[in-house]
Amino acid sequence: MPQQLKMEEKPCSAALSVQPSRGLVDEKFVVLVQNTVPSCPLTIHASHQCEDGHSWHAFAHYTSDASGVVNVSEDCSVGGTYSGVEAMGLLWSLKPVPGSKPGLRMRKKNVQVPMVITISVYKGHLTEGFGDQVPLASTEVERWYMAPGVRRIAVTEDGLTATLFLPSGPGPFPGLLDLWGGGGQFAEYRAALLASHGIAAMALDYLTCKYTMETGKMVEQDYFEVNLKE
Repeated sequence: MPQQLKMEEKPCSAALSVQPSRGLVDEKFVVLVQNTVPSCPLTIHASHQCEDGHSWHAFAHYTSDASGVVNVSEDCSVGGTYSGVEAMGLLWSLKPVPGSKPGLRMRKKNVQVPMVITISVYKGHLTEGFGDQVPLASTEVERWYMAPGVRRIAVTEDGLTATLFLPSGPGPFPGLLDLWGGGGQFAEYRAALLASHGIAAMALDYLTCKYTMETGKMVEQDYFEVNLKE
């Protein structure tokens, strides 16, 4: 009998790119996987470690097309932490990794440094054990709350505790007072992002300011009042 020849399966490899690799946190990016075999099941995974040391991740299941390509901006995720066509799904669906303590919130404490996110691609449709697997390809991207040229100015006059963010350029700019935060922490990241889009924004601390910390009471109405003098 003639010997039956087995066709060897071509190993699945991948080239991974994310563009832009450095940008604002709300700027859309393009995640592109290339050079895989056609109809290859793939998992694209994002991981991030917060400044508090806790780890977050997101992942989505794709199948490469006839050219061995997955474009996250155009292709449909069939499972994972999000489904459907979601260009930014790898960011907005980030959640604490399994085994994390309950009640975690993702906070950006230092807006002068970026969020560093690792994007990886794995063979197969995985749902766990990413740390035990070797990715086909991996890359790091930076996402910022402060655009280049944005100025950060600490404000302590008249008993205030605040941070003013001014957009780059001479102005004038529209202005906004930002009351934001929770969990006993002063949050600057929203004001920083607003300034990155051309709005002068002052983040006002009303949870952890000196008055509150010394008296144990919430600030009173006059803390928020602005007196305009000619």
